[in-house]
Amino acid sequence: MIHPALVSGSVAVVTGGAAGIGLAAAKAFAQAGMQVCIADLGVDRLAKAAAEIAAAGKTAATAVLTLETDVSQVGDVQRLEAAVRDRFGGTDVLMNNAGIQPGSKIFGPPENLAENWARILGVNLWGVIHGVQTFVPGMIARGRPGLVINTGSKQGITTPPGDPAYNVSKTGVKAVTEALQHELRNTPSCQLSAHLLIPGFVFTELAAQGRTEKPAAAWTPDQTVEFMMTRLQAGDFYILCPDNDVPRALDERRILWAAGDIVENRPPLSRWHPDYQQAFDAFSRDARLAKPE
Repeated sequence: MIHPALVSGSVAVVTGGAAGIGLAAAKAFAQAGMQVCIADLGVDRLAKAAAEIAAAGKTAATAVLTLETDVSQVGDVQRLEAAVRDRFGGTDVLMNNAGIQPGSKIFGPPENLAENWARILGVNLWGVIHGVQTFVPGMIARGRPGLVINTGSKQGITTPPGDPAYNVSKTGVKAVTEALQHELRNTPSCQLSAHLLIPGFVFTELAAQGRTEKPAAAWTPDQTVEFMMTRLQAGDFYILCPDNDVPRALDERRILWAAGDIVENRPPLSRWHPDYQQAFDAFSRDARLAKPE
């Protein structure tokens, strides 16, 4: 069964669409015969991606719109929405996918610390909020089946140590997307649904960290999007992706352990606390034997 929004003639907008998961999703939408707009930074990157999208799909090159957009700036996102409306008449699928991960710390040089956190939250969290607030009212008014897909992260659920600003941003994306879906399902005659994409280890520009070859543990962006499309058709809200190293069963145990820190009044992030290492290993041991989906 094909989701009614993922059909020929529908319009998809993908932020962060010039590379990685965003580009793979734009190609998949084009292959379904949809009209596609990708938003990102870098005119050359956008042009190269547009050519790949047009070549991969059923759409003609003129059906791929590109626009340089800094999603942390609400004016840029409003300009994007207007351009899509002028070109295609409206939006049916919005994928708020733009994200950055330059690294972050709780403490650091005062002149860089606040700026670094502000940029990460601006793109990863405010970019999603701007997309939702700018696009969704018109998508509802359009009166057609539609999807809002927000790219989250497992780091926004289990919040591992090492990159607090990124964790905060992706935790916020989870909360925003949950609130959005609740709002949509309680809006009369609304044919939109929201979904939280939770990738596993995916080999993208964001995750490459200088590597040129895909690690064996990682999925490709195409694999991630193929999984996403299948789960969208199934109606999943939480699209929890495995990879070649971590099966869903292990993700479930990690998520349950993180919630257990609160319920059992353990120290925060006890999964990484030496006093709880053996307990966590025992809790997750059977899950490690499961194969990735």
